[in-house]
Amino acid sequence: VQLQAFGGGFVQAGGSLNLSCTASRSIFFLDMTWYRQAPGKQRELVASITNDGNANYLDSVKGRFTISRNNSKNTVYLQMNSLKPEDTAVYYCMTQISVHSYWGQGTQVTVSS
Repeated sequence: VQLQAFGGGFVQAGGSLNLSCTASRSIFFLDMTWYRQAPGKQRELVASITNDGNANYLDSVKGRFTISRNNSKNTVYLQMNSLKPEDTAVYYCMTQISVHSYWGQGTQVTVSS
């Protein structure tokens, strides 16, 4: 499966961005996850959504970020509100099928103070 992430950009603190990740095949049965990696830091899980819609979030983004999915469009979204400079990172979508992990190409999010 191929994943393509879109929607990154440059925003001021307090702003919003909506990331999307579209898969090349049906995601109906797949759990989907957003990760991010800031310069000099390890990649961290930001939000995940199960195939039946249950969501989990990194503590630092709870109440600000919302993950959702549209199975008919093979797309998962990450709505990011009240962005902070510490949210600056490359954001990646990921899914796992059996023992294989599939990653999108990443989209840069930069938040200025």
